[in-house]
Formats: sequence, C-alpha cells, structure tokens
Amino acid sequence: RVRRYVMIFDLVFGLIYFLVWLFTGWSWQLKQALVGISSNEWFLVFGFACVFGGVFSIVHLPLSFYSGYVLPHKFDLSTQDFVGWIVDQIKGLFVSAILGLLIIEVAYAIFRHSPEGWWLWLSAFMLFFNVVLANLAPLIIFPLFFKFAPLPEQYVELGERLLKLAERTNTKVSGVYTFDMSKRTKEANAALVGLGNSRRIIIGDTLLESFTSDEVETVFAHELGHHVHQDMLLGIGVQTIITLVGFFLASKLMMLGNTFFGFAGVSDVAAMPLLGLVLGFYGILTMPLENTYLRWRETLADQYALNLTGKGEIYASALKRLANQNLAEIDPEPWVEFLFYSHPSLKKRIRMALEDSERESNQREKD
Repeated sequence: RVRRYVMIFDLVFGLIYFLVWLFTGWSWQLKQALVGISSNEWFLVFGFACVFGGVFSIVHLPLSFYSGYVLPHKFDLSTQDFVGWIVDQIKGLFVSAILGLLIIEVAYAIFRHSPEGWWLWLSAFMLFFNVVLANLAPLIIFPLFFKFAPLPEQYVELGERLLKLAERTNTKVSGVYTFDMSKRTKEANAALVGLGNSRRIIIGDTLLESFTSDEVETVFAHELGHHVHQDMLLGIGVQTIITLVGFFLASKLMMLGNTFFGFAGVSDVAAMPLLGLVLGFYGILTMPLENTYLRWRETLADQYALNLTGKGEIYASALKRLANQNLAEIDPEPWVEFLFYSHPSLKKRIRMALEDSERESNQREKD
C-alpha cells in the first residue's frame, strides 16, 4: 500500500516537473543555450534530452532512494546493501539513457521529416523497437543485473519436469536457468522470457529455496499459459494500438500547445516537455484500460495452469506463499484493483484455484 502511495506521488511529481519547465521558460532558455554551442539538430536533441532527463534524475533521487532502498529494508524485503543499490542505479541509468536517447533521436528525426504524419511513422518504429527489445533483453539487458546459471544438480529433476511441461504445449525453450534474486530481495518469482531462440525459463533462487517442486511447477504453468496464449505478441499488438492512438491525439494537442507556448512545432526541442506532458496524461488515462486487459490475460493464464497441472490446491498454496513472501496486498479495494492492478487480486486467484480443485475432486468422486 505504501508503494502505491509512492507511485501516485511519483506521478504527480513528474507532472509538476514538466509543467515547471514549460511555465518558467526553462525549456526555451535551455534551447537557446544549446544553440549557442551548435545548431546541429541531432546535437540539440541530445543535449536537451541529457539536461532535461539528468536534472529530473537528480531531483527525483530522494524518492528513488526511499522507494527502492529505504522502503524494502523497512519491511525486511531487501537483502541488498547500499553500494549494491548504487551500482544498480548506475546500470539502470546507463541502459535507460542509451535506449531513451535512441528513441528520442529517432522520434525527432521523424518529426523533422514528417511534421504532420509523424504519429504513424513513430508508432511503426516503436513496434519494431519493442519486438527487437523482447528478443534481446534476456540476452543483453537482464544479465547486467542478474547472474544466470543452469539449475543446480539438486534441481535437475525439477528442470526436466518443467521442460516436459513445455513440450506438452509445443513450446520450445532453450533451457532452464536460475538467477540470483536473493542478492537483492527476499521476493520470489519465475518467468518464461524471450521470443524465438531467446526463449528460456528463468527461476529466482528465492523461489527454488522456499517453494516445493509442485508449487514451482504450477507457477511455471501460469507463465507457460501466457506463451501458449501468445500474450507477449498480443501485448505488443495492444500496446501498439494504444501508442498509435496516443501519438495521433498528441499530434493534435501539440498543435494547440505549440501555439500557446510559442514553440515552432513538434520538432522544436523546446517542446519536448510539452510532448512528455501530453503523453503522460494519456498514459494515466489509459492505465485502467490497460490493466483491465492485463487482468483478463492473467485470469486466462491462471485457468490454463489449473487445466494443465490439475493441481488447484497446490497452486493456491503457491499463491499464498508468494503473497506472504512478497508482502502483496491480498484483497485490495475494488477501485484500487481497477486503477492500479495488472493482476486480479490474490484473493480472487486463490479462490479460483481452490474452486477448481474442489470441482476436480467432486468429478473424481462421481467417476
């Protein structure tokens, strides 16, 4: 719950940051200062993004420290020392800077070459970018933060069970790996990540140490359900549609905003905070709709796991254990779930698993 309050405060903080840059004239002043160095369009975008994003990172640092370090330690969730947290922040900033600058430079190149139809071309680029990132992230980005290794010998049998489970659904994976979540947190998780040849099963060492093999199997079956249902590709498709609509609306609102603030057009780097503000508001408005879609897909994955394993009671046990270990809110208020939750409440998921187990038991008695 505290994390949720922090998230809301974070959203408000971000909106205020963008507004301050627009109404104080800082945005225009920064552009003039950069033009005094060089009028090269690529340099102007790079320089503005670095200063604008860098200042935000600095003023946002206390909130990042509280939410990422103080809060997890307060509730005894984190196992990471301060130096480790700093190193992760530097790595995260490095990755975000590279990817963010790439997107921004491409976006402004599109703005300059297609000032009216940019929303369509930028949406196409974001689709391409997300597909590439989904393939490369497990191979390049994840290893920057976690150490991956084949399952230890004592878990070889579990690895074979998971691979056979994947084979039953014709899902090809390159292997089963564990990663060192315990160096950072006591929370537990598992996932089936990547696309094509990069697809692999990853299991947090905290999950291996705290859960039974049957519980791990049911958790993995849920993740397997996402891949069988093509949720990653569908998610990219849905996100592309949302992005397309957002960029189209932004193209119209930017015309009004540019006139109000006196910017030369969408390709004017001084208008970068305005574009961020417009897209930020759009993201807040569409967040409940996106979460509704995600909760539907999560429910389907839960049902798939129950049908595949036939272990409803064990899956309910795993969900309870995850809730306790991750300090998750089991029964949030309906409005909270609607606005902020990408998964159905744990109370609903556990109830569904137990009801499925009861139906299976009654059916066996009838047979």
